[in-house]
Amino acid sequence: MTFFQDYSIPALPPRPRTPQFTPPPWTAPPRYELPAVVPVSRFVHKSPTFVMSVEAIKVYSTGCIMDMNWILRRTDQGDRKWAEINAVFHRPAPQVRDGGISADSILLLGVQFPDGTKASTSSLTMYGHRPMDQEPSGPVFEYRPKGGNGGEDDMSANAALWLWPLPPAGDLRLVAQWTDMGLPESSIILDGRQLREAAAGVQKYWPEEDVQG
Repeated sequence: MTFFQDYSIPALPPRPRTPQFTPPPWTAPPRYELPAVVPVSRFVHKSPTFVMSVEAIKVYSTGCIMDMNWILRRTDQGDRKWAEINAVFHRPAPQVRDGGISADSILLLGVQFPDGTKASTSSLTMYGHRPMDQEPSGPVFEYRPKGGNGGEDDMSANAALWLWPLPPAGDLRLVAQWTDMGLPESSIILDGRQLREAAAGVQKYWPEEDVQG
């Protein structure tokens, strides 16, 4: 016999189930998909002091994520200057609309579809105040920082860039610029057809009816 055996444990009241929120397709990749990975391993820019590369592209049924890396190597910068660069290098990319910010001082990334349609990570203001249930009139290209490192000799960072929708077949131009870090406007051409064909290899976690249920 124990002290508490005469005390009953009250039953918990029924808890209503909260409906799961499903974000619009242009805001994020589908939650229940294993993407097809397209290896790229190409330099967007390569110089004695600055390198930017695309490692791979994760293709989903609705869009894709570009895995990008960049590294800045120290040359003759003094300690104070190097510390100032470090503070700028690792900050989130601000919007071009912010007052007092020069386009030369921030990392600019963009894409151009085969039909000439463009999207830039610096122009997200065109979507910033749009209701989530209102589909954008053009492509979305969103910068999502993943992390980075800094030291006495170099500093590096990487990011995932979400592109919606999947580009059509043809030349997909990826453009980057960061003038103050020694990255002039540079670009590479990716194969839109290859990305669309890769989408056929996307795997669902569960059958669609199970996901919706």
